[in-house]
Amino acid sequence: MIWKNETIRREFVLLGLSSDPKTQVALFIVFTSAYIIILIGNFLIIVLVLTDASLHTPMYFFLSNLSFLDLCFSTTTIPRTLKDLLSVNKVISYGECVAQMYIGQSLGLCECALLAVMAYDRYVAICFPLHYTIIISKMVCIRLAVVTWMSGFLLCVFLVTLTFNVDLCGHNKINHFLCEVTEVLSLGCRNIILVELFIFIACLIFLLIPVTFIVTSYVNIIVNILKIASSSGRRKAFSTCSSHMMVVTIAYGSAMASYMKPRSSSLPGNDKVLAVFYLIVAPMLNPMIYTLRNNDVKAAFLKLIKKIKVF
Repeated sequence: MIWKNETIRREFVLLGLSSDPKTQVALFIVFTSAYIIILIGNFLIIVLVLTDASLHTPMYFFLSNLSFLDLCFSTTTIPRTLKDLLSVNKVISYGECVAQMYIGQSLGLCECALLAVMAYDRYVAICFPLHYTIIISKMVCIRLAVVTWMSGFLLCVFLVTLTFNVDLCGHNKINHFLCEVTEVLSLGCRNIILVELFIFIACLIFLLIPVTFIVTSYVNIIVNILKIASSSGRRKAFSTCSSHMMVVTIAYGSAMASYMKPRSSSLPGNDKVLAVFYLIVAPMLNPMIYTLRNNDVKAAFLKLIKKIKVF
C-alpha cells in the first residue's frame, strides 16, 4: 500500500475520452477546430474592445475580461488533451496535475463570479440608467474585475491543497481527460469529508448565491424593460440581456450539473461530457453569442476590417 501510494504521488494516468484509435483521431480534429475558433473568437473580442472607442464602456470591459478568461481556461486543458488524443502514454506528472487543477478550477470560479458582476452591470444600466455612470464608474469596474480574479485564485489555493492532502490509495488511473477535483478524490480512501465540505461551500458561494442574484437581477430587468416606451429600446435591452442569459445558462448549468450532485450518482461518462461542454463548447459559443446578437460589436468589427483594408 505504501508503494502504491508513492506511485500515485509521483504521477497519474489519464484514461481520456476514448480508447478507440479512430475515435481519438476524430476527437482530435473536432477539438482542434473548436480550439482555433475559441482563440480567434475571443481574441477578436479583446482586440475590438481595446481598439474601438465606442466599446470603451463597463459592459464591454467585462466582456473582454470574459473572453480573456475563456482563452486562459481553454488553453489550460485543450493543448494537453490534444496531445493525449494522439499519444499511447497518457501519464501526467503530479506537479502538472496540481498546476492544471489549480489554474483550471481558479479560472472556472473567476468566470462564475464575473458572470454575476456582468448581471449586476446590466441591472444597474437598465433599472437605474440616470445613475449608471456614477454607480458603475471606471474605478468600480477595475475593483470588481480585481476582486473577481483574486477570489477564484485565492479560494482554489485551499481547494487544491486539501484535495492533494487526502490519503490516496489503490490505482493511479484517473477516469477523465484532465485532473478534476472529483476524479482525484475518487482515488482517496480517507480524509475526503473535509474536501467535500469545502467543495460544497465553494459551490454555495460561487454557484448558488450568484445564480440566485442573477435570477433576481433579471426578474427586475425584465420588469423594467417592459416599462420602456420605445419598442426599439425594448428590443435592444432584450437582445443584450438574452445574450448574457444564454452564456449564464451554459456556464452555470454545466458547472452545477458537474459539481452539485452526490458522488454516488456520478457517472464518469457524463462527467466527461459535462467537462467538454464547459471547457470547450461554452468558450467557443460565447464570442458567437455576443457578436452575432450585438450590433455594436458587429459595427466595431466592420470598422476594423475597413482599417485593415486601408493598410
